[in-house]
Amino acid sequence: MTTATIPGLARRVLASSAITVAGFFAQQFVRLASNLILTRLLFPEAFGIMAIVSVFLMGLAMFSDVGIGPAIMGSKRGDDPDFLNTAWTIQIGRGLILFVAAVAGSWPIAAWYGEAQLVQMLPVAALTLVIAGFNPTRLQTAHRHLQAGRVTLIEVAVQVIGVIIAVGLALWWQSVWALVVSGVAGALAHLILLMVFLPGPGNRLRWEPQAANELITFGKWVFLSTLCGFLIGQADKLFIGEYLTLADFGLYNIAFFLASFPYLMGAMVMGRVLIPVTRQNPPGDSTANFARYRRFRLAALAALLVMAAGLAFAGPWLIGVMYDPRYQGAAGIVVMIAAVQAPGLVILTCDQVALARGDSRRFFWLTLARGLAVACGIWVGLDLGGLWGALIGLGAANLLTYPVLVWLLRPHGAWDPLADVAAFVAGAVIFVSALWYNAEAVARLAMMQPG
Repeated sequence: MTTATIPGLARRVLASSAITVAGFFAQQFVRLASNLILTRLLFPEAFGIMAIVSVFLMGLAMFSDVGIGPAIMGSKRGDDPDFLNTAWTIQIGRGLILFVAAVAGSWPIAAWYGEAQLVQMLPVAALTLVIAGFNPTRLQTAHRHLQAGRVTLIEVAVQVIGVIIAVGLALWWQSVWALVVSGVAGALAHLILLMVFLPGPGNRLRWEPQAANELITFGKWVFLSTLCGFLIGQADKLFIGEYLTLADFGLYNIAFFLASFPYLMGAMVMGRVLIPVTRQNPPGDSTANFARYRRFRLAALAALLVMAAGLAFAGPWLIGVMYDPRYQGAAGIVVMIAAVQAPGLVILTCDQVALARGDSRRFFWLTLARGLAVACGIWVGLDLGGLWGALIGLGAANLLTYPVLVWLLRPHGAWDPLADVAAFVAGAVIFVSALWYNAEAVARLAMMQPG
């Protein structure tokens, strides 16, 4: 890349990041508003049931992810119609297979959690996976070229549509089915809006062997990575959901919704910006590239840690202001989840450099190590200290995988130990001070006994 193009890239990075952050805030505001309304129309158990549905669908999606999005964003053929149409064909087939798997798995999941209504809910909710399979590849093309404007507007519109439908159905049915059906309606609205308002050529069914081979070769490591990524993102729901009563699990998910805000925002921004940026300006190619990468990452880390600290300190106050007395047990959980985030944020802000360089193999080994550590940390923590111990185990697991992160980053010239140490120190200060400040709320976690 010539120096003449760098200012233009910097402007696109800043604009795309700003739009993505603004869109994320808008979506979370809408989600929060709907959450506050729905918690008054429904009951805590409804959110526990819906969390089980979400974990199941996310598990299906992640256990079959072949990395189509990262492949399109990172490939030299990412704008080739044959490549895009082949990717779209694979995406459709995947969605149909996932629906069949959801139907087959609905009874065992219902039996595991002791909730008979999951037999009907899971296949209906899985229609979202079929619908998403038809989403046009124009979406990934927009991310590839850092064109976040229309994509963000569409996502906010979908969020609003889903909330309106959920609230309307909750008023009418007074049932968790309102959340299930609104999810399907939101997926359909997303597909329609993408097809109507996102510019670019349409897709058609196509199978080009060379494109399929590139997608599958890249995707086999991403597929294995997402298997492990499921443990990273959902091990808490799997173990804690089985450990707690359904009502307490509903409280956990209310708390997770608030406390995970920094992590989810960081994941969205990094997923859309880090790969295009480091694909065009590899940090290992020059000191100037590394300096730009460091500035971008330090800014992201600082912003995310400040947000995590705010939630760790103000969590009980937020729960008290926003929710009725039935949900006050979520206060200490907010504190703990927010306070243990720093190691995860360190990983989040740099791990996708490997994908931008086509190194999906090393990325897999990192996610494998991290997934196993998170699962073991939560499981051992639950056994030793209940819910409190599980959340400590979650933070410790991410910290213990740092050596593997270093191994991933060094070949690409992207390891920044000074930034990492600063983030770890800041995270330790946040953890100790937030738990001291909210000691009473955190102590109440011991009251959440096994269900």
